[in-house]
Amino acid sequence: MADGLTDLDLLVTFLEIYRAGSLTGAAARRGLTQPAVSGQLARLEKEAGAPLFVRGGRGVTPTPRADDLARRVGPHVDQLRAALDREGTLDGTVRIGGAAEFMTVRGLPALAPLTRRGLRFEVVFGLADHLLDELRAARLDVVVSSVRPRAGFSATPLTDEEFVLVGPPILARTVDRDVLAADPARALEHLPLVAYDGALPILRRYWRGEFGRRPRNTVAVTVPDLRAVLAAVIAGAGVSALPRYLAEPALAAGSVEQLHHPEIPPLNTLYLVTRGTTTTATDAVVEHLGSHDWGVL
Repeated sequence: MADGLTDLDLLVTFLEIYRAGSLTGAAARRGLTQPAVSGQLARLEKEAGAPLFVRGGRGVTPTPRADDLARRVGPHVDQLRAALDREGTLDGTVRIGGAAEFMTVRGLPALAPLTRRGLRFEVVFGLADHLLDELRAARLDVVVSSVRPRAGFSATPLTDEEFVLVGPPILARTVDRDVLAADPARALEHLPLVAYDGALPILRRYWRGEFGRRPRNTVAVTVPDLRAVLAAVIAGAGVSALPRYLAEPALAAGSVEQLHHPEIPPLNTLYLVTRGTTTTATDAVVEHLGSHDWGVL
């Protein structure tokens, strides 16, 4: 290994997998997607020249090689991470806003290392337009926005969300594959939708971007939380378009299936937004999130 901090990242990921007993648990602890964690593990196993875990239905089981590696590197990696966390102690409170789903699943795990350096956070959930109004009124310091902000803000592209159209297996089996290849919108038209909002903002964007028109499907459930949308889809209420970082565990478990596979995945850029003036604490958050390995969202 010769990549410095990258090698430390691989070992940190390895230890999180070892201690969590699953790739999903390690991904949550690291603030990464499961595919990103799988990729890091594959790289480490390639460099080690041997498998480190045996995959199973309920997680992973370490091999003797993994037990030995964890014993040898665990204390040193923990000490190094603690030393890096102590380096550059921070002070202050940062008020940060973002979508509840992103902040819960990805944002807060990514911010956790800064709390070990002394930074405190007040987190506000909401829609992008409302949060940007709060930022303009100086009631927030940083916003993770799903829309490009208007003039008057400092905005940096943070990462891209990939959206996937998913449904439960029982509904996926009703889709005619020949029709799907020729006319996807018609092939999917009989499927009920589970929507985030009555205006179908996410589904409408997916249908227009991929199929060239609005969805004509009936709406079975409307619920203002994408995690609840996923729960309803898993339960068989309908189909929906969701960020891959939310749908990935259910896709991996077979609870849902991807119904449509576009040549170019539909993406939505997330922006890290601040006012023109910032503090040392705010700058630290912007730098930390900007350099974070978000993997595939």
